[in-house]
Amino acid sequence: MTIVLGTPGLAAADEATGAKDTTYYISLGDSLASGYQPDVDKDTDVAYTDQLYAQLKQRTPGLKHIRLGCTAETTESLIKGGKCDYPHAKSQLDAALQAMAQHHGKVAYVTLSVGADDILLNCVTPARTLDGACLNSKSQTMAQNLAQIAGALRKAGTGNTQFVGSTYHDPFLAAWLQGAAGQQAAKESAPLVAAANTGIAQVYKSTGFKVADVAGAFSSNDFTTLVNVPGAGEVPANVAKICQLTWACTKQDPHPNAEGHKVIAGAFAAQLAQVDAPGESPSPTPTPSASATPEPGTSTGSGTGAGANQPTTNGDLADTGASSSTPVLAGAGLAVAAAGTAAVYFARRRRTSEQR
Repeated sequence: MTIVLGTPGLAAADEATGAKDTTYYISLGDSLASGYQPDVDKDTDVAYTDQLYAQLKQRTPGLKHIRLGCTAETTESLIKGGKCDYPHAKSQLDAALQAMAQHHGKVAYVTLSVGADDILLNCVTPARTLDGACLNSKSQTMAQNLAQIAGALRKAGTGNTQFVGSTYHDPFLAAWLQGAAGQQAAKESAPLVAAANTGIAQVYKSTGFKVADVAGAFSSNDFTTLVNVPGAGEVPANVAKICQLTWACTKQDPHPNAEGHKVIAGAFAAQLAQVDAPGESPSPTPTPSASATPEPGTSTGSGTGAGANQPTTNGDLADTGASSSTPVLAGAGLAVAAAGTAAVYFARRRRTSEQR
């Protein structure tokens, strides 16, 4: 059951139903958390947050999901607001803190994926390259904001709350398919993305968060193992994973597909496996499975205007932004640090698509 945050009477409703065993999972972030899919050009319920919730609910039946992810969210807008509307809250962070105060002691899980759009919305030049000075400045600001966000969430929790933030996969690996120049760019992207992920992990760990190793789950650094990909021949395992788990090789859009989100959910589940939710007895480790899907009609995107988690009148997910207004790498993570041919490739594909 996905619930609407900030709706008057929510606490009273909990009391009226005697939901003393109810616990909550709060998910925050950008399009990675909201499940944006380029094939339908909107947020969907295949998001890792929805799949993780389905897994967690199997061992915590009273768990409810407060789904706050917002496509195109930056670390700054997550703090200050402006991308998506949240009832009675100025921002996504404010909405999360209000929920944690309202359900103090009952928030079992908090997950966070944010950071990509800090750079993508500011540092791509008219020449379709990345501005180095801007990149450096925004990276520093992003780290400061991320520390503020994670610190505030951690402080609002209790000893029963588990916090997990994610590293990111490397979408620039898809450039491998573009020939020698693309292969060189893909190779150059790996250490830059690894360094960015190290920085992200350090921020999370310093604030008491666990870290979901999404980069590892996507085999981001494995150029050694060769895998046969139909239509492409033998490619490194990390390139094969990017083609398999994202839209980067088919639509030149590096958002994870449904299978990719399933893998991300597994990376988060691995970090949540060692500690049980409040009031629960030990239970098996949650793992990705084909049956781990959200309950029909309950999982909804955080919609602009409609408010976070507010279903639309036809029962579909509310949108948080279309591809025409969202950078093609929204939610893809700090892999944007891999400047050069791969960055130019993705930027060019995005602008060409927008001009059609």
